[in-house]
Amino acid sequence: MKRVTGIGGVFFKCQNPTAMKAWYKKHLGFDTNDYGTSFEWHQAEDATQKGSTQWCPFDEKTTYFEPSKKDFMINYRVEDLEKLVEVLKEEGVTILDEIESFDYGKFVHILDIEGNKIELWQP
Repeated sequence: MKRVTGIGGVFFKCQNPTAMKAWYKKHLGFDTNDYGTSFEWHQAEDATQKGSTQWCPFDEKTTYFEPSKKDFMINYRVEDLEKLVEVLKEEGVTILDEIESFDYGKFVHILDIEGNKIELWQP
């Protein structure tokens, strides 16, 4: 079973997300919206399959990264979230919540050995 297949997103805290998005748009050409920007790419194994990586600044006061005290969170893409969560539970990994499903994928959050919150996403 493949576990992580790539980086789904990079999320970080900042003082002013709106100004941060505007700066990246002006100076680095990011096509930003309310959620940051999404970088599209093609799968290495099958170039007809598209994927994306999300970049998103969050307000410095967000609680979304808790219980982690870090100013960032990484989102990793996975192939089979349900199966991976079963394996991670067996391995003693801290699972923070139940799998949630949306029209753009399934999500769950875990902690690494230093308490960093990680978001797992099955598109």
